[in-house]
Amino acid sequence: MPMLRTPEQASPMASPKSFIWTRRIVLTLLLLFVLTPVYVMLSSSLKSLQDVQGSFKWIPSSFSYHPYIDIWKTVPLAHYFLNSLIVSVSATVFSVAVAIFAAYGVSRYRFPGRRIFTVTVLSTQMFPGILFLLPLYLIFVNIGNNTGIHLQGSRLGLIITYLTFSLPFSIWMLVGYFDSIPRDLDEAAKVDGCGPFGALFRVVVPAAVPGIVAVCVYAFMTAWGEVLFASVMTNSSTRTLAVGLREYATQNDVYWNQVMAASLVVSVPVVAGFLLLQRYLVAGLTAGAVK
Repeated sequence: MPMLRTPEQASPMASPKSFIWTRRIVLTLLLLFVLTPVYVMLSSSLKSLQDVQGSFKWIPSSFSYHPYIDIWKTVPLAHYFLNSLIVSVSATVFSVAVAIFAAYGVSRYRFPGRRIFTVTVLSTQMFPGILFLLPLYLIFVNIGNNTGIHLQGSRLGLIITYLTFSLPFSIWMLVGYFDSIPRDLDEAAKVDGCGPFGALFRVVVPAAVPGIVAVCVYAFMTAWGEVLFASVMTNSSTRTLAVGLREYATQNDVYWNQVMAASLVVSVPVVAGFLLLQRYLVAGLTAGAVK
């Protein structure tokens, strides 16, 4: 009588060594794919203008640190950096503050229109951002003509614009995270004498730090690298970094080495913040969905 073999015996698993080497090769190729543009930017930023205008050389014959000095002289990069920092930080703070109250109300209370509110918040993410460019521009112009409050071309107008982008997603994300926090914590805080705001700030917010950090990173990155609305809603005095990089291209020439150097300088705050808050970001993006 023939012996029956189990599926594991019929199709033995691949050897662990072959799997490990396959994983190493795939990860190495992905790493090279990701780091190649970074290397091109870094090597180009360390070349003179004559060297960077010709055919690209993977191994430069000489290096120069002058592009990192000239980027502050060719373009008022420090002023643009300050504008981007003020706009991004302000939009992040207002977005997170409003999202915390809105998400807590939606998560913990049942009120008329709750479902309509949540559906409306989610539905705003279905439309492309460029669809709101002309309406926002006309609204800001009309407000300036009727009230004297000039939002178009100001930092405040750009902050409000970015707030409309990040706030719906921030509310939706924090609602899911607040839902994962047991309501018993709120009840215990109320038993100890806390009101709704006390329960929110003393119990719920400390427990939701990973989700709040994830929202902060999302709101900041949305405002920091945005180009389209910043091109229309700003002027020469309120211009941000993402728009200011275009000024390295003149009618006669393009300072490619300075463009690459400035691009690396612009990327430093985002990369540094992401590395510092990575563990909170991953926890915040996954906890609300998994729980």
